[in-house]
Amino acid sequence: MYAHVGDRLVVDSPSTGVTRRDGEIVGLHHDDGTPPYDVRWSDTGDVTLVFPGPDAHVDQLGEPRRPMPQATRTADRTHHDSVYGGDAGDVGRRLAAARHRKGLSIEAVAERARMAPGYLSYMETHTADPGSGTLVRLADALGTTYGALQGGGTDRPPGRGSALRDPHLLDLGEEECRGLLATHGVGRIAFTSEHGPAVFPVNYEVADGAVAFRAAPGSATASAVDQRVAFEVDQVEDAMSQGWSVLVVGRCRAVTDPVEAKRLDEAAHTRPWAGGRRIDWLVVDMERLTGRRVTSAAEL
Repeated sequence: MYAHVGDRLVVDSPSTGVTRRDGEIVGLHHDDGTPPYDVRWSDTGDVTLVFPGPDAHVDQLGEPRRPMPQATRTADRTHHDSVYGGDAGDVGRRLAAARHRKGLSIEAVAERARMAPGYLSYMETHTADPGSGTLVRLADALGTTYGALQGGGTDRPPGRGSALRDPHLLDLGEEECRGLLATHGVGRIAFTSEHGPAVFPVNYEVADGAVAFRAAPGSATASAVDQRVAFEVDQVEDAMSQGWSVLVVGRCRAVTDPVEAKRLDEAAHTRPWAGGRRIDWLVVDMERLTGRRVTSAAEL
């Protein structure tokens, strides 16, 4: 069996011969057009990696064609990734991270796990849903566990993964810090409360070059007003043993101008997760902005 991008893969019912499923072949993995194929199924629109069985055949468009040259296949593949998505899913990132920590090639892991190197490469770079048997073999080949590859323990605090083989701590410039901070999410406000040092997670916004968040009247976070505080936001990727953090230091003030408060209400991306009457806006004016990133030296 061979195919060209744009051909139709048809899966027939083994008992009746009636078409059970069909889809457009949108990506090839071999120069000669042999399986596996990336197929965009007509019934769901999903793109999956397919190793056709005996109940499948290819409907070619027009006359049979010779397999496409490598340059054309690569161009089509790039187009497919840009349209249908070539980003690795969570399982793929965990696989790649585990393999890199062991210092193993795709070919070495594939041989240990008794699978095609192309399929392993696909799983590391695309959103995939491998079966339990595949993950068990991969876990054994990588010296890890089935649960770890599935993402077991994601409810535990991040940072339990093994460190990179060659980590690098990079100081971030102010522009990159502002870009990361502006992603709007959950950060932590640190200040001195009546009971001593305190840190609270809050939903925040970035407005007019300052960090803004809502607090309930008389709440613990409201006591940060008129203090010099620290505000931190970060992202930790356990699967890749990488992450970044951004720290803002400045004075916290209450928003008393109704116009400014209304503008913040209208620009807010989300409501506070904690709920309640969090109607008071507090703002941390940036006096100092710093950040750091942990990455692999190989990526520099």
